[in-house]
Amino acid sequence: MTVSFMSWRPTYRSSKFRNVYGKVGNREHCFEGIPITKNVHDNHFCAVNSKFVAVVTESAGGGSFIVIPVSQPGRLDSHYPKVCGHQGNVLDIKWNPFFENIIASCSEDTSVRVWEIPEGGLRRNMTEAVLELYGHSRRVGLIEWHPTSSGILFSAGYDYKILIWNLEIGEPVKMIDCHTDVILSMSFNTDGSLLATSCKDKKLRVIEPRSGRVLQQASCKNHRVNRVVFLGNMKRLLTTGVSRWNTRQIALWDQEDLSMPIVDEDIDGLSGLLFPFYDADTHMLYLAGKGDGNIRYFEITTEKPYIQYLMEFRSPAPQKGLGVMPKHGLDVASCEVFRFYKLVTLKGLIEPISMIVPRRSDTYQEDIYPMTAGTEPALSASEWLSGIDRDPVLMSLKDGYHRPNQLVFKAPVKEKKTMVVNGIDLLENVPPRTENEFQSSINSISNNLTSKLSW
Repeated sequence: MTVSFMSWRPTYRSSKFRNVYGKVGNREHCFEGIPITKNVHDNHFCAVNSKFVAVVTESAGGGSFIVIPVSQPGRLDSHYPKVCGHQGNVLDIKWNPFFENIIASCSEDTSVRVWEIPEGGLRRNMTEAVLELYGHSRRVGLIEWHPTSSGILFSAGYDYKILIWNLEIGEPVKMIDCHTDVILSMSFNTDGSLLATSCKDKKLRVIEPRSGRVLQQASCKNHRVNRVVFLGNMKRLLTTGVSRWNTRQIALWDQEDLSMPIVDEDIDGLSGLLFPFYDADTHMLYLAGKGDGNIRYFEITTEKPYIQYLMEFRSPAPQKGLGVMPKHGLDVASCEVFRFYKLVTLKGLIEPISMIVPRRSDTYQEDIYPMTAGTEPALSASEWLSGIDRDPVLMSLKDGYHRPNQLVFKAPVKEKKTMVVNGIDLLENVPPRTENEFQSSINSISNNLTSKLSW
């Protein structure tokens, strides 16, 4: 059977984003000498906000990541300080959307940790986290901050569970346990009232996160889902995956009916994972393949053909992962609508790539910069847990970003105690977190047996 790939000839129509192009940062805007992790876990290993770039690094013993001020590109000193408190490899890092000095990390050591980065960046190695969160029984592969609440963090582990952490008290308050295999990705709708997940069990799910109830579920026979992303308020989901003929594929779904995709399109025959990025302000979708250097971009519409190909940014350097700058960190004067930070492992390089709408005028382009989600939370953790949903607090990019956030992140004081969620004690029989712990536990068991047998 022949497979027809999506035609990459753009259909010319009146779109203001038809001529968007990718511009690679000059060498003086790149970060060099970065010991980027060689871990093969399918994550980005990079997180960006308007203050800092964070990257997971190679390290002997335990896991670490570095945090560099965005305003200080150039070659990194080999003794640059790291965040190095984890006992196992770091698998995911994410900045808090409301507190720009707060970053969460998760690791093979089964923990989730929350760190407070000092203003101006690290001056020495950081080993003490603001919060250490234990609740998973196996390594933790994914973390996501809630998009509108200031103190809610989601973590997905290889124990097939998603834990919801209330950082106001530093404990897990809900557990979603509907998955039967490893969770591959998580995505929220705009107000955080719905959570979409893709899973190794080949099912796509839309979940009500507070109750853990599965509202919609798709068993994808013709489209093996890898990644899922909510398309803003369009009530649509987009997934990337693999077709039954092992071609890379995207599919568009109605969030209220996952029985069949609205449309699916074959992309190409390459094997690397396709990462989707969606910009709700411009309705643009970016597809970046892990291991290839190209980024394709499309415009999403509510009417046929739904997914309109625009252009492709090409580069010979393969990307390991990509960080994305939040909207308030973009250069509106140059009509920049999206910015990637591309990890190039072989060169130890972080390369900024700006997506720019070509305009002749020097005035502020209101039509490409609608009001966008800002850095002020819409509700507290306790409000969200009580059942309240609110849309993000919007901000204008017109005057640049000058408004400082007056909020202060306060970590709770924690005591050692049992941790019961959904009637299960999460800290009972917690397995060893590292090989050394495992070995020492085996040694102590054998010593106990030997002493008993000698009697």
